[in-house]
Amino acid sequence: MLTTSTTRVLEPGDLDAALAVLDREPVANAFVASRVQVAGLDPWRLGGEMWGWYADGQLRSLCYSGANLVPVCATPAAVRAFADRARRAGRRCSSIVGPAEATSVLWSLLEPHWGPAREVRSRQPLMVTDRPSAEIAPDPLVRRVRKDEMDVIMPACVAMFTEEVGISPLAGDGGLLYQARVAELVGTGRSFARIENGRVVFKAEIGAATTRACQIQGVWVAPEFRGRGLSETGMAAVLRHALTDVAPVVSLYVNDFNTAARASYRRVGFRETGAFMSVLF
Repeated sequence: MLTTSTTRVLEPGDLDAALAVLDREPVANAFVASRVQVAGLDPWRLGGEMWGWYADGQLRSLCYSGANLVPVCATPAAVRAFADRARRAGRRCSSIVGPAEATSVLWSLLEPHWGPAREVRSRQPLMVTDRPSAEIAPDPLVRRVRKDEMDVIMPACVAMFTEEVGISPLAGDGGLLYQARVAELVGTGRSFARIENGRVVFKAEIGAATTRACQIQGVWVAPEFRGRGLSETGMAAVLRHALTDVAPVVSLYVNDFNTAARASYRRVGFRETGAFMSVLF
C-alpha cells in the first residue's frame, strides 16, 4: 500500500486534532497540553509553533517548538521529520525535553548541527501518583503563595533554577520572562511554599495542569534546612492540594542521579512509570 506523510505548522483550525493526539498520553504530555488548552495553536499566544506530522492524512505526532523543543507521541518517522525541520530552521530553543526514547533519537539527529550541548540528562525518571501516601503527613505550614509575596518567593525561585539548570534565569533579559512565569504561577494559585520570618524554607509549583493530569516542578529546600525531611512533608502538602484541587493524577520527573530525591518522592507516594530526557544549551 502506498503511504504518504508530511509535516507542517499547525493552525488554530487544527486544535481538535492536536488535542486528540495530546490526550493519548495525558501524563507525559501535560506540559504541552496545558499550554495548548490555554493558548490554542496561535504561535503568538502559544509562545512557539506546533508542528504536526501526518501519515495518510491523519495527524499522528506533534512537536512543540518554542523556548523548548518537545516531541509529542512522536513515531520514529515523525522524529526524523521534526529533526529535519528543526535543522533547517536553526536552533531557537534553550532545551530539548520529552520522553527519553524520542528525545534521544531527535538529539542524535540534531547534535551534528546544533551541538555540543551544555549538558545532556539522558534519563530522568517520570514519577506518577494518584493518591497520597499514608506514611508522610503533609506539612501544615505549606500554603499557596500570595500575590503580595512575589519579592519573597523570587529569590528562592532564582536559587532553585540556578542550582538545577546551572545558569541564572536572570541572564539575558534580566529575568523579565522568568519573573512573568513565576507571577503567572503565583497568580493562578499554583505556587506553594513554607515561609518563615519572611524567608522561603520550602517551595514547589504545579507547573503544568490539565483536567486529566498535572506536573509538579521547582521543588526546593533552603540549604540550611536540608536533611530535616521538609522536602517530603512539603511535597505531601503540595500533592494533597494538587489531587484535591487540580487533577486526578500528579507527575514529576527527576534526574536519575538524584537518588535521595527519588527515594523521598517514593515515600510520598510516587512511582516510576517511564523516563524523560533533557538536552540543555
